[in-house]
Amino acid sequence: MQRSTKIVATLGPATNEPEILTRLIAAGVNVVRLNFSHGKADDHVARAKMVRDAAERLGMPVAIMVDLQGPKIRVGKFEHGSVTLDPGQPFILDAACELGNEQQVGLDYKELPRDVSAGSILLLDDGRIVLDVESVQGSAILTRVRVGGVLSNNKGINRQGGGLSAPALTAKDMDDIKVAARLEADYVAVSFPKNGADMYMARTLLQAAGSKAQVVAKIERTEAITNLEELIEASDAIMVARGDLAVEVGDAAVPALQKRMIRLARDKNKLTITATQMMESMISSPVPTRAEVSDVANAVLDGTDAVMLSAETAAGKYPLETVEAMSRVCLEAEKSSDYQLNTALLGREFVRVDQAVAMAALFTASHLKVKAIVALTQTGATPLWISRVNCGVPIYAMTPELSTYRRLCLFRDVYPMALAHDAEQKSLLASAERMLLQQGLVLPGDLIVVTVGDTAGQIGGTNTMKIMRVA
Repeated sequence: MQRSTKIVATLGPATNEPEILTRLIAAGVNVVRLNFSHGKADDHVARAKMVRDAAERLGMPVAIMVDLQGPKIRVGKFEHGSVTLDPGQPFILDAACELGNEQQVGLDYKELPRDVSAGSILLLDDGRIVLDVESVQGSAILTRVRVGGVLSNNKGINRQGGGLSAPALTAKDMDDIKVAARLEADYVAVSFPKNGADMYMARTLLQAAGSKAQVVAKIERTEAITNLEELIEASDAIMVARGDLAVEVGDAAVPALQKRMIRLARDKNKLTITATQMMESMISSPVPTRAEVSDVANAVLDGTDAVMLSAETAAGKYPLETVEAMSRVCLEAEKSSDYQLNTALLGREFVRVDQAVAMAALFTASHLKVKAIVALTQTGATPLWISRVNCGVPIYAMTPELSTYRRLCLFRDVYPMALAHDAEQKSLLASAERMLLQQGLVLPGDLIVVTVGDTAGQIGGTNTMKIMRVA
């Protein structure tokens, strides 16, 4: 069975061997994530080459997503690695402190004293530890522990309700964007963006570095929710980054926000990735919990383009089993997908010819009960538009452009196929039909809907829809 929802897997120590990576891709990984919060530039370049080599051996398209680290809003290090904080005890966060103890700890984010005041609530280590700010004295933030526990080196800091002024793109991120261009990343994810300007800056830097990568906004700040529409408009995709987001807005608010974000992104013809702790227990267990199964299935039913694995594949004991389990859950959930084609198309306005052709193909395919939709595309725009409405018909996106071929790996319901360059439409259609037959995707007599342009190779030139019976 073909899986519509795509799987993003993070690489790390558990996937450093070429054989393991090859097996992961064969098991269903569509996009690999390189987490630039860890490792050196050369390590990521080497991993990217390993991905490209494995994909070529398998004859399968795989996209690479670089995930920028973003600002380091963290505590510093402790003399003995960690301390235990008790409720009610005073504790100091001091930007000038070099090595922490039971009374105080330093800050990687030196501007924190400027961003908080008496009454602020700080959440450390994904909200496991809660500190009430009592006063700020120079570089020192005097707090009292509300919820205690063990606090260890370099744990993250969030302010309840948001409001930290750290820029989304640091000097390190700007250097890493050049690395992303060098390894020919297909997507670049920006951590902690606050508004559309952050995403426009990332896109500008990528283009200046010679990259064709598309940009992904990670929605993980309170400010990102406030500016959600402009962030979506400025991006090619969003990531529902539920970890930091849950700490800032409260965990109970996240499920409804997830549904809203996915729905809004799809309405605006953008891609979505749902991430964080999707199969967290499989870091150390060969089977997921029932709650994790429901979580993945729920994201699929919400309409997400992709579900993402983080530590499960980067550092877990069972990376292959995790990918296989996630794939099974996605396939089962997709059987329950609800097709609301007519409702989804009502009230839509089209300003481009190729978009109107895409919607006509979608409508025709659904009502004529065709076997497949075939989109001959240069940029991937036509299959993207078709895939924003779930019609239950597979979309085979055929392109001569290598960068488009890889990017298509993230589109839900879309299956990328490499097509040779050809200037003649008639020849292209014959090649497309032949490829579908050879791979057993259609049979003689099946109806297919094809979108194509009069002039092959012209960007935005899709202007024709054909209904063909396979010979």
